[in-house]
Amino acid sequence: MAENFFTDNLDLQFRLDQLDLSQVVEISEDGYRYHDQYPLAPRNYADAKDNYRLLLNVLGEICATCVAPRAAEADEEGAQFHDGRVTYAAATQEALDLLRQAELTGTVLPWEYGGLNLPGTIYRLMIEIVSRAEAGLMTVFGLQEIAATIEEFGSEAMKARLLPRFARGEVTGAMVLTEPDAGSDLGAVQTRATLRAEPFDFAQDRPPGAAYAETTGGWRLNGVKRFITNGGADVLLVLARSEPESKDARGLSLFLVEADETVHIRRIEHKLGVRSSPTCEIQFSDTPAQLIGKRRFGLIRYAMSMMNGARLAVAAQALGIAEAAYREASRYAEKRVQFGQPIRAIPAVYRMLLSMRGEIEATRALVCETGRWVDLHKAYEQCVRQGENPDPADRQRHKQADRLATVLTPLAKYYATEMGNRVCYQAMQIHGGAGYMREFNVERHYRDVRVTSIYEGTSQLQIVASTGGLLGHALDDLLNEWAALDYGAELAALQGQVAEATALLNQCIDRLKGEKERALIDYYAADLADVAVYVINCWLMLRDARLAGRKREMARVYIAETLPKIRGKAAVLQAIDPAPLQARDLILAESFDFAQDKSF
Repeated sequence: MAENFFTDNLDLQFRLDQLDLSQVVEISEDGYRYHDQYPLAPRNYADAKDNYRLLLNVLGEICATCVAPRAAEADEEGAQFHDGRVTYAAATQEALDLLRQAELTGTVLPWEYGGLNLPGTIYRLMIEIVSRAEAGLMTVFGLQEIAATIEEFGSEAMKARLLPRFARGEVTGAMVLTEPDAGSDLGAVQTRATLRAEPFDFAQDRPPGAAYAETTGGWRLNGVKRFITNGGADVLLVLARSEPESKDARGLSLFLVEADETVHIRRIEHKLGVRSSPTCEIQFSDTPAQLIGKRRFGLIRYAMSMMNGARLAVAAQALGIAEAAYREASRYAEKRVQFGQPIRAIPAVYRMLLSMRGEIEATRALVCETGRWVDLHKAYEQCVRQGENPDPADRQRHKQADRLATVLTPLAKYYATEMGNRVCYQAMQIHGGAGYMREFNVERHYRDVRVTSIYEGTSQLQIVASTGGLLGHALDDLLNEWAALDYGAELAALQGQVAEATALLNQCIDRLKGEKERALIDYYAADLADVAVYVINCWLMLRDARLAGRKREMARVYIAETLPKIRGKAAVLQAIDPAPLQARDLILAESFDFAQDKSF
């Protein structure tokens, strides 16, 4: 077993070294003035990078030496539910205690609330490390997004009361959106939020020990939520229908609930994987709640912002699980001897290992690049919002970052989670029959990764979310910027190949965009998403190839494997065939009478 999940991962260190968040950090640290008030705040960007490395080092050691050795135990015991109360497995609770003691529970919160003011990209590197150690633990650690949402959209009183408690690890959070009849279609949420005529005093009308001193409007929630990750948390952000006559997303608002006796956990789900994470069904019975932000913006602004952050977190989770599965497969292939040699020497096996390694490193580059644009978007938004007369250049940069973050986020979630499933499948295949047994960790990784392409928006929904931006050529400026870099004579041939792939992408976009029937666009949108993400990854791998010899060889392998896939998908898109839509009803019919078929 490794001693540190950061220092043993050279590619993760490479990503940190190459990551340029200087603009983001300068804006978030307000010109580095916070150091005078908070000693841990950085003096400059170099100091910030040193801090990030130190945090990743501390987390890497905790995860390698304390969390990972007990991951199987956490999975075996699982989350528990007794007498209406949810508890974590003993190993999970001890891991949370260690993270709290290391002061790693409020990483993304501002200094003033006791946080570490980390950029989201660094936070997702941390999520990857935690997920490599124990995927279920990530679903508690990774829900710091709840605190970030309160910090961005909540009232000053909410922030002052709750955020220091998040930073100290005293409370955990949950995103409470899904219902039995409203999963992917969140616009159909039916949990009701009712505003009482009289004010509600949180200081008086709460269970003993609750620390409230705020008087607010008396919102009450009634309804049932299902598939709620970490649903036994202390602080819940709940999507509910505040406009009684509404039937769509415009009638939904977001509410803050602090769990009390009116929040009933009806059960926890018995799941295939991430068993240490409690997934709950919750009933709200006249539950006191506070409005987050403005009415009617619950889904279209606040929940979507929260979900986009969660989608990148899940991408990082899938990446961490894939890294763990690859490590298990690589070790097994080295030790397992068949036909007089380690199976690692067999081409059919090392081909899988090469493919896994390439996909993992391409995904890590993609998640970091996406995170950088998300962080830039938030930073530029802060500049635009705070300035009385915003700089036109800031407005333009904000617009560019928004456009790229919007299309890259669903692509990253889609590719990372599908990649994680492929890698875990291959890792189990390398183990052979042994991998199917619970004695080997790869069996757990195979189960854990499966949900990543389902929750926080299925892969199919990520394709839908990215299609508009792709058809609008949102990636053009970024791809052109990468194409204009100096790759030198040694990489000229690879550059030409990736430029060819980029031209194919543009042809595919224009071909699909020109299609008049919307159903055909939607049917073939997955092929376009694949071509787009393959092209992005090829450029990212080629950029890295300029910096290190090993990365140069990695780029050669990845691009050689990926270009035929791009060409194949491009051929499908250039020859769009309506046959699947025309034959759908006949082929998918529940029953078919061959005796009545007179078509021949």
